[in-house]
Amino acid sequence: MQNRQMMGSASYRRELRKYFRKDWQLYLLILLPVAFVVIFKYAAYPGLRMAFMNYKPAKGYSGSEWVGFDTFAKVFRDKDFFLALKNSLVFNFLDLLIGFPVPIILAILLNELRLKRFKRVSQTILYLPHFLSWVIVASVAYTLFKPSTGLVNILLVNSGAVTEGVPFLTEKWHWATSYLLIGVWQSMGWGTIIYLAAITGINSELYEAATVDGAGRWGKIWHVTLPGIRATTVTLLIMNLGRVMGSNYERLYAFGNVQVKDFQYQLAVYIYEKGLAGSNFSRATAVGLFQSLVGLLLVLGADWFAKRMGEDGLL
Repeated sequence: MQNRQMMGSASYRRELRKYFRKDWQLYLLILLPVAFVVIFKYAAYPGLRMAFMNYKPAKGYSGSEWVGFDTFAKVFRDKDFFLALKNSLVFNFLDLLIGFPVPIILAILLNELRLKRFKRVSQTILYLPHFLSWVIVASVAYTLFKPSTGLVNILLVNSGAVTEGVPFLTEKWHWATSYLLIGVWQSMGWGTIIYLAAITGINSELYEAATVDGAGRWGKIWHVTLPGIRATTVTLLIMNLGRVMGSNYERLYAFGNVQVKDFQYQLAVYIYEKGLAGSNFSRATAVGLFQSLVGLLLVLGADWFAKRMGEDGLL
């Protein structure tokens, strides 16, 4: 029995060496992202104890006072925290509601294009905004949407659609709409990649059978394409629910101004202003831990519900 185990182990090592020699370039390429995840995701876990300490950088972990859940109690008594929490939940749910279906629709439309060159060019153009930083996106947006000199408002006024410039980014309700739609525009092209990959994995015989049954283009989309990507859609929806508690500081800072602070003040801004900027690392860690735990509960709850509905879920 022991000899068999040793032979099996030796065979496994030989197979492993063979695969490594064959695809060593791929293993080398994946080394950097794996190291990034290990260092910045897992190696940072011991630092979570700062949430339960009155952490002072000069004293370190050993010299800082252990305060238990006192930091969380202070956070939950802070009215600014609840304002940031409310804004984060509202805007992230709206982001999910508006932005989640758009890549699906876009992927289906791209898949239906018959001119391959036009399809490739369209995909490239749609992917590009994802690689632009929010600072660049916001700079372009502020230039285009200026109430008096912005190109968009000039066109609206000259066409007679409005009598005066619309404050797209300087009035909180217009800002909320612009903020959400610009976010959808920036991310929709990148989000189509996974859905296009899922569509290409659908068996072509299903489309042929639908054609024989008399289904047109819309019929094939409804009865073949959408059911074919349902598992992918459910998986991504569950994962996106975990980000409902999060917020992007770069995006909020780039689009922020005094007139829209009531809506711009979200958890990322709260963590920076009340935590990092004030050297209150314990509070920043406590709020970050709270975000992560709620996000985890949302993912687990959505996964449980999906399984109850007959889907595969994540786990």
